[in-house]
Amino acid sequence: MSRISDIIEGFIKELLESANNQAVEIQRNELANYFNCAPSQINYVLTTRFTLDKGYIIESRRGGGGYIKILQLNIDKNQLLRLLLEEINESISMMRAAAMVSMLKEKRFISDREAEIIAAAISDRSINVPMNIKDTVRAGILKNILMVLFHYGGRE
Repeated sequence: MSRISDIIEGFIKELLESANNQAVEIQRNELANYFNCAPSQINYVLTTRFTLDKGYIIESRRGGGGYIKILQLNIDKNQLLRLLLEEINESISMMRAAAMVSMLKEKRFISDREAEIIAAAISDRSINVPMNIKDTVRAGILKNILMVLFHYGGRE
């Protein structure tokens, strides 16, 4: 299953590249037909590989065959901070938090060293509380770190 997911992901990334990273609109059913897979496979790729924490925004439009608009983020640090804080909300899993930190590093908002420090601070080992509240505590820690990093500009 991951093989077709990799192919679909690559195809969408090529579309974005050929559009100079501007928004790309695709129709879920047409893409599923093109790859000879179920529309749910397209949904899976979009919801796991084109997420905010990986630097993408997905807008879905109902009707007219179900168009999906994919936009690679190219925004200033204040807009990014607002989006990330909204995404974190009241809790965030270790996996999503790590993906967010990785995206910040790839986009050069934070250094490798800052990414390692953040990863250590938000790891399950560092958050020594009962499992049922780890994601809530992690969200608070990550939000505060992001506020400080963005206040000081990061990458200094």
